Amino acid sequence: MTTQTPETDAPVPAPSPSPRALARQRRRDTAVRFWRQYRTHRAGLAGLAALGFFALLALTAPLTVGPDVQSVTDAPGRPLERPSAAFPFGTDRFGRGVLGLVVWGARVSLLVGLLAAVLSVAIGAVVGITAGHFRGWYATVMMRITDWFLVMPTLVLAIALATVMSRSLGTVVLAIGVTSWPTTARLVRAQTLAVESRPYIERATALGGGHWHIMSRHVLPNVMPLVLAQTTLMISSAILAEATLAFLGLGDPTTVSWGGLLQDAREAGAVSSGHWWYLVPPGIAIAVVALAFTLCGRAVESVLNPKLGVAR
Repeated sequence: MTTQTPETDAPVPAPSPSPRALARQRRRDTAVRFWRQYRTHRAGLAGLAALGFFALLALTAPLTVGPDVQSVTDAPGRPLERPSAAFPFGTDRFGRGVLGLVVWGARVSLLVGLLAAVLSVAIGAVVGITAGHFRGWYATVMMRITDWFLVMPTLVLAIALATVMSRSLGTVVLAIGVTSWPTTARLVRAQTLAVESRPYIERATALGGGHWHIMSRHVLPNVMPLVLAQTTLMISSAILAEATLAFLGLGDPTTVSWGGLLQDAREAGAVSSGHWWYLVPPGIAIAVVALAFTLCGRAVESVLNPKLGVAR
């Protein structure tokens, strides 16, 4: 005689998602909400489109113009030739096409601006978080150093560093990054003080949370939106600073950048000679990219902090 196991109609509970899956889902939901709010800012979308265009130019430069565009000995045109069908932006003092130089220079200018901004914001975030967390004599010393950097002209400090160090892209990135962090440090410290005054910070401390746990698990996620917005805004300033250093002859002479093109035009006497095509393209590129990053930064700041009420 065989026995039959009774079948039940009770539904089988679905397996609960893992913590990693929940974290990934939250990040996806956050990114979707961010994009939905960001795309309502028309100025931010315009800036993002401009940045996408210049980023595409920079990434495809080896395919579209090639590294030979920097060669002085194999220049295809005559020096300071006016714009034509062969050279839409004219030629420089060596006979190289200005259009190709502007496209290739986008790689250096964008890279230096991005790296310098990341370095500056990283230093400012570390100083701001630690000064806001530890307080006491450490905060006093760090804020006095920050105040000293704030009152000193950033460009003068960058010029001094670029003068005493070797002329290279690394020097330019370091000179800009280590002289433009104080504003970020002040903002991050103020946000850190506001975060650490909340009750859950006291609860985490009472439960045995150490300094590293408090700063990395509680303070950093709350100040990260401010750091992200500040990074976007700092890139435009870093690009302008790189162009200024290159224009003053303190950039890397072996690479082509927008500021370096302006410096070459100045040395060739393009202003007094009326060779406008030598000056206008790199100048417009610098202005457009700086404006695009500023528009994107304002839109990001408005999305992350709606209380600011930035105009759309």
